[in-house]
Amino acid sequence: MIDYKNMSRDEVLQKAYEIAFAYERDYGNCPQSLLATMHDMFSIGDEEVFKSGTGMAGGGALAGQGTCGALIGGFMAIGLVFGRTPEDYRSKKGAGRAYRAAKELHDRFVKEFGGVVCKDVQKSIFGRGFNLLDKEEYQLFEKMGGHRDKCTHVVGKVAMWTADIILDELTK
Repeated sequence: MIDYKNMSRDEVLQKAYEIAFAYERDYGNCPQSLLATMHDMFSIGDEEVFKSGTGMAGGGALAGQGTCGALIGGFMAIGLVFGRTPEDYRSKKGAGRAYRAAKELHDRFVKEFGGVVCKDVQKSIFGRGFNLLDKEEYQLFEKMGGHRDKCTHVVGKVAMWTADIILDELTK
């Protein structure tokens, strides 16, 4: 775990960005890159949580039609910190803190990228969307910087925002 308690807030946020960027660049899978970063930063999550992010990449199943995987990973990390337990759920305990934190992340994301759907985010950063399940489309995605500086930047920004929100919520 990163010793975030002995770092300035700006250093923590920059570190979250850098780790997430590198994970997405080196290994891909935006939600897992985000979850791995939050694990490194705050020791949240475990192997099961990490595995659960697998199919959410590329807007879900690489189809591009669902919510950006990086944002999903951020929502999952927020849920790990502020979410309900099964006991809370069955007793109908509220989840307002988690919802408020997730909504803040959502709003930052929409402000920066114009929407949450993977293909819409692709259009905002590439000028077009991709069918990531098609070999030729995927090669073009990579050639245009998919895992060099485009989606890597998105994952880095979401990790930075997620870390910022977690830090804010932990100090309340």
